[in-house]
Amino acid sequence: MAARRLVVIGGDAAGMSAASQARRLKEPDELEIVAFERGHFTSFSACGIPYWVGGTVGSRDELIARTPAEHRERGIDLRLRTEVTEIDPDGQRVRVRELAEDGSGGRERWEGYDDLVVATGARPVRPDLPGIDAPGVYGVQTLDDGQELIEGLEKAEGRRAVVVGAGYIGVEMAEALIRRGYEVTVLERAEQPMSTLDPDMGALVHEAMCRMGIETVTGAAVTEVRTGPDGRAVAVVTEGAEYPADVVVLGLGVRPETGLARAAGLPLGDSGGLLTDLSMRVRGRENIWAGGDCVEVLDLVSGRTRHIALGTHANKHGQVIGSNIGGGYATFPGVVGTAVSKVCDLEIARTGLLEAQAREVGLRYVTVTVESSSRAGYYPGARPMTVKMLAERRTGRLLGTQIVGHEGAGKRVDVAAVALTAGMTVEQMTALDLGYAPPFSPVWDPVLVAARKATARVAQG
Repeated sequence: MAARRLVVIGGDAAGMSAASQARRLKEPDELEIVAFERGHFTSFSACGIPYWVGGTVGSRDELIARTPAEHRERGIDLRLRTEVTEIDPDGQRVRVRELAEDGSGGRERWEGYDDLVVATGARPVRPDLPGIDAPGVYGVQTLDDGQELIEGLEKAEGRRAVVVGAGYIGVEMAEALIRRGYEVTVLERAEQPMSTLDPDMGALVHEAMCRMGIETVTGAAVTEVRTGPDGRAVAVVTEGAEYPADVVVLGLGVRPETGLARAAGLPLGDSGGLLTDLSMRVRGRENIWAGGDCVEVLDLVSGRTRHIALGTHANKHGQVIGSNIGGGYATFPGVVGTAVSKVCDLEIARTGLLEAQAREVGLRYVTVTVESSSRAGYYPGARPMTVKMLAERRTGRLLGTQIVGHEGAGKRVDVAAVALTAGMTVEQMTALDLGYAPPFSPVWDPVLVAARKATARVAQG
């Protein structure tokens, strides 16, 4: 009996996790695995790129979890610089094109499959503006992008950088550029940086960034990237000002890379991400699976699907897909929207819903904000932190938590993430038996202080 054939589109976290897990469960004579990757690298940490650019991580290779050679040694036929240009679900085949080093296309052919994994990832948002594609303007999503940016920084004649967008990518890139000795201006069209936080918490980030020497301009809608006589970017123009730039970095977030899926008629959600069932099988397709940054996932708090591009989810998706293709059983139940980041020594974290998201799904809620510290106040090194908590009115169910502070602040959000996943109320949270010693926490951990205050607000009606 001939081996089944698994084809994987995309060689990063979700795709190669799926391929690797399927290989663990099925021998090559039972399952042939072919993976196509249009870039030069596989199984790398995109989340680590800002730290490589900033010099915290010493080399590109440190971000690679498993090389192409290692995948091939494990029985996966991995083909780099090979782009999938079309999916034919009815014919159970994909059209592939070999790429030259200059990016031009070469020979095309059809490759058949029994099972297909779509792990095409996400692409940086690049708005349709004059000059946005000029030399000196960089998006940051792949190791190739990171290498191109580093080379551009080393060749730049001046030391002025403009970051467009102040979400997670934007603030992390701002820190990386500061570390490289650049003067950094961050432009954000919203009223505060970090739109993944409520505006009042984003204001704390804004103040801290300015204190760090990062010029942070909010309410700044970019209209153009101005270029010089040689065609390179020289300034970023907003509706009210112009900011000189030797380097421009786009930090506007990402969108699902689902052009292939859309053309093939596969189901997409409101954000453009692929829709799957709990087994990560594409809805309505028995032998097509999808995972990683190209899919939408169920938000366990709101009950709706969302696009959340994180390597943690992508690796879990791949494990689930590989288990199911390999004859096992696994599901991905959903997420609560946990994320953590930092800019210089400021830690920023959130989980669950923001106020706007809670209103959008029709939830009535109360909010509390508390100021506390990372350690007992008398213990050396105690640093301030602010915790904001949302709870459902009447029931007291935890809906979301946001934390802005310094060392020891960010990972505290994990307590709230577990509580959200378990469907706990804020009153139940107050009884959690968390670890305490003066070097690590006040007697009442800041998250529990917020839960106590939220419990009192819920009781007031």
